[in-house]
Amino acid sequence: MSRLEKQLVRKLDCFVLVYCCAAYFFNYLDRSAFANAYVSGLKESLGLHGNQYSILLSMFTAGNVVGQIPHALIIQKISPRIWLPTTLITWSILTMCSAACKTYAQLCAVRFLQGLMESSLYSGTIYVLGSWYKPSEIAKRTAIFTAVGQVGSMFAGIMMTAMNESLHERKSLEGWQWVFIIDGAMGIPFGIFGLLFFPSLPESGKVAPYLSKEEIQLALDRLPPRREDGHSINLRALSRRLFCSPNIYILTLYSMIGCALEAYVVQSLFILYLKFNASSFPSHATTTYPLGIQAVAIVSNIGAGYVIDMTNRRIPMAILASILQLTVALMLLIPTLPTTATFVAFYLSGTSYIVNPILYGWASIICQRTGDDATRSVILYVMSMSQAILYTFWGIALYPADDAPYWKKGGIAMVVVVFAFLGATWAMEWLDRRSLSEERERGAEARGLDVVEKMD
Repeated sequence: MSRLEKQLVRKLDCFVLVYCCAAYFFNYLDRSAFANAYVSGLKESLGLHGNQYSILLSMFTAGNVVGQIPHALIIQKISPRIWLPTTLITWSILTMCSAACKTYAQLCAVRFLQGLMESSLYSGTIYVLGSWYKPSEIAKRTAIFTAVGQVGSMFAGIMMTAMNESLHERKSLEGWQWVFIIDGAMGIPFGIFGLLFFPSLPESGKVAPYLSKEEIQLALDRLPPRREDGHSINLRALSRRLFCSPNIYILTLYSMIGCALEAYVVQSLFILYLKFNASSFPSHATTTYPLGIQAVAIVSNIGAGYVIDMTNRRIPMAILASILQLTVALMLLIPTLPTTATFVAFYLSGTSYIVNPILYGWASIICQRTGDDATRSVILYVMSMSQAILYTFWGIALYPADDAPYWKKGGIAMVVVVFAFLGATWAMEWLDRRSLSEERERGAEARGLDVVEKMD
């Protein structure tokens, strides 16, 4: 890279990547706050009973699903520089409002609104990364961003436990209320930072005071040219651009299958296994032993991202992820598997997070080539929405807590998912070649028109 390009990328990493990673860290803290508050007195204070805890989780998921498409359209008309930090501040305030809830109904409403606001972040960040970074830079930054969520999970329980124990009954508030208040308050300064320093999209003109005109022009030149109607959200035109292309169908399918590959980690099966065998392990096992899975997830996630960007090849990583998860499933399908081997299998399941830089990095590059920001935004949000919808029934049907410590149905399903993932990867490779060919054709046509104009 030239000196100017290196300077541009450093600034993007400082102001785009760092902010997005911080936002995702606080996002995971906010999500973890509810579970920690529930076991720290929230249940007794509000008199929750029966399946109300599960319903509260579903209210958050419902808000998350409902909010995806609106966010995808809003950021075409309101700059992500404004919208993403605003939603961060809003969900942080809602987290604090959870401390004031006195009834189950109030908490249901707050949880739904939290899900509605928080659904802006993940796909919105992937969209912004694809608006600034070129294809060879996207995978590792996507990996770093998603790995921060795992870091947030690792620290959430420790932080929340410390808050609950040290602040209980201070200012007449219970520990679970302080969990919500402090956790929400931590995110607000970063939201304000985003409003001040997060850049607009490069084609918007006035982007950020720390980027020169030369750097902004370079940012545009590094990426495929945008369509003139690329930000249009006219329903008829947008629907035609979306549904007359195979992108949305293949990418959504790949997103759901890739997400299913992470089921052992997402469903926290190791914790359920440890709880079932609690008499065989120390009391701190359920809070400390699972940290190893998250550590494996972080290392494998970031490692895969760097390999993909260096080699520009995704299929080897997809094959590796498939082989590792097939190994995990086959090991855990053995009812008499020794304890040590069971631990190895669960820790190895953390490598399923290799799919994150494959999935969203690949999707960003394919959609980036169209130059159509509105369809790229909608597709990324639909991918995230499809994952949320999948886990409204996937875990209940295949990995129920009552099956602990042996999930036969889930293991068989995982074997099927591995082969489905390999098949979907082949479809992605076809889509990748197709989008690259179309991009080259558009480039050739544009150069031909330039030549004609110059001759005239």
